[in-house]
Amino acid sequence: MKSFFRKVAFGIGLNEEVPSDPLSWALNQVSDVPKLSWTGRLNSEKELRLLYREWVYNDRKVIRKKYKDNKTLYKTHRDLLRHKTGQKFWESLEITVRHNEAINSQSPVLAKLWMFWGNFFTISDKDFLPQYSTGPYQREIIRPNLNQTFEKMVYEVTTSWAMIHHLDNSESAGPKSVTAFQDWIKKKKEPATINENHARELLELHTVSPEAGYTQEDIIQLAYIMTGWQRRWSKKHLETGDIWFNSEYHQPGKKKVLGKEYKKGKKALAAVIKDLVNHPNCRDFVAERLCRYLITDEPTKEMKQPIIDAFKKSDGHLTEIHKAAIKVAFDNNDKYKKFQNPENWFVQVAKISDLQWPPSPTLMDLYELGNKPTRSQRYPEWLLKRIGHHPYKAKQPNGWSDISNDWLSPELLIRRLVYAKESYLFNKPENNNNDFYNKIVQKNFDNPEKIMKYLNKKNNPSDKQVLLFNHPEFLKA
Repeated sequence: MKSFFRKVAFGIGLNEEVPSDPLSWALNQVSDVPKLSWTGRLNSEKELRLLYREWVYNDRKVIRKKYKDNKTLYKTHRDLLRHKTGQKFWESLEITVRHNEAINSQSPVLAKLWMFWGNFFTISDKDFLPQYSTGPYQREIIRPNLNQTFEKMVYEVTTSWAMIHHLDNSESAGPKSVTAFQDWIKKKKEPATINENHARELLELHTVSPEAGYTQEDIIQLAYIMTGWQRRWSKKHLETGDIWFNSEYHQPGKKKVLGKEYKKGKKALAAVIKDLVNHPNCRDFVAERLCRYLITDEPTKEMKQPIIDAFKKSDGHLTEIHKAAIKVAFDNNDKYKKFQNPENWFVQVAKISDLQWPPSPTLMDLYELGNKPTRSQRYPEWLLKRIGHHPYKAKQPNGWSDISNDWLSPELLIRRLVYAKESYLFNKPENNNNDFYNKIVQKNFDNPEKIMKYLNKKNNPSDKQVLLFNHPEFLKA
């Protein structure tokens, strides 16, 4: 059962005891959401949004105009502005906090589920969101809701600044709204129109999935319901103002989504989300995604059913959904092995081999605005790009794939060989010996003799590092 500790978390660390009751060990971690174990600096989403505002405002309104005839000077001052606003630092800090929670906290199972939901509700690589907003969005919206209802999580995600900016809902205006008839719209000679992005993703990726059989008209009607939810824009803050419901942009009249009618106004969004998350296809979709993340690329109906039942019985309480998924993973541990995505793989390497990773709070706290981050301070962000899986930089709103074949290209596998060897540089000096490898293998593999026989083909500890962490039994959990 030792692979179970990597299936639902990140393995057993060098100085940890192997739990005698793996299932209880995992289940006991998901009822509460403790404070983050990170002891260094943490900026709020609002604080980082202000720095983002400083970046976009000065880039667009000041230096572009000032140096419009000199590209060299523009680039120089743009780089200075990057340092001034910490653009090259914050995402590395957020990844450091994320990895610290997975490796050093008392709830690595919860940390792995946090990673799952962050990808489920993806903020893709757009408009400097990874540099300023995605990390705090995942800390302040996703993580606190891990023991709340799915309905509450969906509503808070949907109305978050990051998601509304990401999916352009601020640009959506009802064609019969008050705004549509104002003079400034008429002067543009373009009618007020809805932007369907947010409504489409709410249906397709965040709740019922295409299996619900919704139509283009359902998307349009949901987009009408969502009109008015936008960033509060001003000349000073541009698009970085807080989210509010602007009734002048809201499409009047009743709307119908999946056969149910909703009244106009601000409360309609909460009402439609409640119905969407309680739709049978939503329960099935969440169960499918959890099983695909934890267990296998092709979940069976029998595998999904306990999760669906827990969802329905608990009114979507995520603690019960998570417990059901963990139990299914436990029951199927010997039957299915899941190929780990690159980030999960590296975090497991770091935890199991007791690497000096992630960078310490002391190191990260040395950064000051206006300075260029050191290579060590930027290394987390740099590393994840190199192994092909930066969690905050998915290219599309559907996030990173949970399908094994999408991570099995020769290039991505070669990168694991390269960075398994590079990870050796983070080994503590006292761990560079054969006894160390024997100890971590005993803790994390059910067949330690077979694994050690394989590792002992090499005498150099760095070669053992490469062999162990690219062994088929490590690549899969």
